Amino acid sequence: DAAPVSSDTEIARIAPVLDALKADGIPVSLDSYQPATQAYALSRGVAYLNDIRGFPDAAFYPQLAKSSAKLVVMHSVQDGQADRREAPAGDIMDHIAAFFDARIAALTGAGIKRNRLVLDPGMGFFLGAAPETSLSVLARFDELRLRFDLPVLLSVSRKSFLRALTGRGPGDVGAATLAAELAAAAGGAD
Repeated sequence: DAAPVSSDTEIARIAPVLDALKADGIPVSLDSYQPATQAYALSRGVAYLNDIRGFPDAAFYPQLAKSSAKLVVMHSVQDGQADRREAPAGDIMDHIAAFFDARIAALTGAGIKRNRLVLDPGMGFFLGAAPETSLSVLARFDELRLRFDLPVLLSVSRKSFLRALTGRGPGDVGAATLAAELAAAAGGAD
């Protein structure tokens, strides 16, 4: 439940780290939904950009198209910060697939090669308040891989649904995180 920060603050925080990692030849994945931060990261040669809003800013697509970074396109039931709203009515997998259909079409239509995309269905509050929604996606995420023929990333570390299921705080759900990660790996997560 972190408070949002400006792109200037993000850049100030990541600049020395990106430079040090680049100097050591370490590939970097950067999470930000702010195009200014993303542009800075691309200029520093990051290997991956991960956007919790799924890259909604079409004005930024030409810059994304010029880069070689892989793009982790994350689905969320809301814009920006995860919150405690309910998942949309109906089958969550249909909702997620419709989101990816639209976003893949927009990104590839702007000249971004499809093989650069990695799909993230979002977990925890990114899917809604009910832990059952995340459990359903965890059990069925292979449907996304099969439908889109793209890598699927599942981020479950200390997510809200694990805390709700175990009744523990973020620092005490290591075993639940490991179990969810093993289930994802067994199901074919990339």
